[in-house]
Amino acid sequence: MPFIQLTLPAGVLDERARRGLRDTLAATLLHWEGAPDTAFFRAQAWAQIQEVPGNDFGALGDDLPRFRVDVTVPEGALSDRRRAGLVQQATADVLAAAGLPADDAPRVWVLVREQPEGTWGAAGTVIRFADLKAAAAQQRA
Repeated sequence: MPFIQLTLPAGVLDERARRGLRDTLAATLLHWEGAPDTAFFRAQAWAQIQEVPGNDFGALGDDLPRFRVDVTVPEGALSDRRRAGLVQQATADVLAAAGLPADDAPRVWVLVREQPEGTWGAAGTVIRFADLKAAAAQQRA
């Protein structure tokens, strides 16, 4: 159930960079969740890039682009180490796609939200984290 969404001002990334970053962010999320790199788990790693008009997303004091990465994962899917790695790598992914140096990292925010157990469903049923862990273990075997 991992979902990653990037919100940024329109026009910062060209079409190729946007598509590449969408796939990169989804792969980054799967990696830090520790999910196996299989067709099943790739199909569950949803990613979205949402562009908003440039004058609708910014900060006081300058007109530099800002980037917000929203991540939703099942509760318990990320340890502190994995969460920190995800934040660091997602930030680096965004900076690389935008052609920005590491000094611009404060303009990238990564917000990690854990979806409480029993509050996510797919295919008409509630999905439990234990079920996802079991599926991952089976696919690794």
